[in-house]
Amino acid sequence: MATTVHQPIPALLSAPRLITLFASLLVSVASGTNYVFSAWAPQLGAKLRLSHTQLNVIGLAGNVGVYASGPVWGRIVDSRGPRILLAGGFVFSLLGYAGIRHFFDTGLLPSETALSTLNLAVLISCSWLTGAGGNGGLTSSVNSTAKSFPDRARASTTGLVISGFGLSAFIFSTVAHVVFPGDTSSFLLLLAIGTALPMILGFFLVRPIPLPADPHTHEHPVVDGDADAIEAAAVIFQHEDNSSTHLLFHDDSDESDPSDTSIYDGGNALELSRSLSPETYHHRSISSSTRRSLSAHNEHVEGPPNIHGFGLWKRGDFWLLFSMLSMLSGTGLMYINNVGVMSQALYAYNNTAYDDVKAQKWQAVQVSTISITNFAGRIIIGLISDITKVRFKLPRSYCLILVSSTLLASQYVATHIESIDSLWIASGILGLGYGSMFSLFPAMCIEWFGLPHFSENWGYLSTSPLFGGNLFSIAFGRNFDAHEPPERRGLPTAVSRLCLEGKGCYVNALYLTMSACGLCVFLSIWAAWRDRQRALAQESRSYRRIQSA
Repeated sequence: MATTVHQPIPALLSAPRLITLFASLLVSVASGTNYVFSAWAPQLGAKLRLSHTQLNVIGLAGNVGVYASGPVWGRIVDSRGPRILLAGGFVFSLLGYAGIRHFFDTGLLPSETALSTLNLAVLISCSWLTGAGGNGGLTSSVNSTAKSFPDRARASTTGLVISGFGLSAFIFSTVAHVVFPGDTSSFLLLLAIGTALPMILGFFLVRPIPLPADPHTHEHPVVDGDADAIEAAAVIFQHEDNSSTHLLFHDDSDESDPSDTSIYDGGNALELSRSLSPETYHHRSISSSTRRSLSAHNEHVEGPPNIHGFGLWKRGDFWLLFSMLSMLSGTGLMYINNVGVMSQALYAYNNTAYDDVKAQKWQAVQVSTISITNFAGRIIIGLISDITKVRFKLPRSYCLILVSSTLLASQYVATHIESIDSLWIASGILGLGYGSMFSLFPAMCIEWFGLPHFSENWGYLSTSPLFGGNLFSIAFGRNFDAHEPPERRGLPTAVSRLCLEGKGCYVNALYLTMSACGLCVFLSIWAAWRDRQRALAQESRSYRRIQSA
């Protein structure tokens, strides 16, 4: 009878895990190129005589590719592993950027005055492919990293991979500016090759490495295809040890009492290892008095929330986060997709010696600034939210005020900038707010709705940028087109597509997003006050139960 030979499970700092980590980081860097759109979009618009509304639709197609593909990629990677996503990311990214470059190099025929509807649709499809391909690479890299490292190292390793996504735009725009200054065609070729080749490398190197059993937490080895393992990826948004849960866990998706499940203060509850059952908690080092109190009143202990499915859609909390995320992310997407034409407008304002190469340099400055501060914001808000939760014993929703106020400040500052030399200030503030938003909101999703169905719940929430992004970006494009001088429309040169009114070309669109961010500030204050009241009520109930014991 043949015997089965079990391969030894690699150690934490073994070569297989480190190879997966660094290959995942490389794939992540290749996946965030949608944020570099503003570095080449104005040149594409000038070459193909696209209106700014059409250009915004092309940029939005990339964003739709990112957000709409999330549920599909997530289901595939959970059941089949990362290779299908990486292969798809290679094909989508290569075809997308190569197709955009083909349109740029070919341009318009002498007999054409505008791009045909069919060609415009193909160009929009190419942009969608770049977004879907990038998201496939990010999803596979984060998934594999989360499954390859235990709780004590998972937050730092997955955080490192996510940081690569935020720095992608800075890396690509910097390389293009240094190696191909003013050469948009070569820039697009760099994007095609630079996003596709890391996917192929990841196809062979990115894979989940089984985890050994942890004697301290009684965790069992995690193997490829374990659907539960991906839920642990949520810790990348919290920067803390989430390997524990309450003794009693209940599913309150039926919403018997909204106040009982919206807030979960993990610092005020006895916790167990995630893999322990309630029957085995007596083996932990809990004091005898605590165990007696728990035994007498365990039926009253409130567990963490577990809201999902139809119950999620009935929650006011869900629609609150959905609305705020739509408005705040829509603000960020509008600015990121259009900061290139904003910088051109400011550079051309009262400038009789317009130089397209210098204009592209200023575009690259804005893209790089947003990319770096986006990366920094993801880290900073994690530290701030942990301090708010642990040291000050306040709900994380207090940090929503900070995020909303930061994005509001970015739009306010942008409305007062009249020189290209100062636009980086608004870009930096927006990058901080945008990065912190996409780090805090997943944590809020966990805190309000629970961890067990986090991927599903966040998948629903992450569709919200499509609404705000479309609304604000199209409004920006129409506003910008309205300021294009009639006598200059349709001319073939790059300068002909410029608006020469400086900030007047787009300031009305900023007033729109500033109003939306202001509304989000008020919603954040209300959410924080409400959560604080719920936390105080929960503490009061717990105190009364202890007194009655």
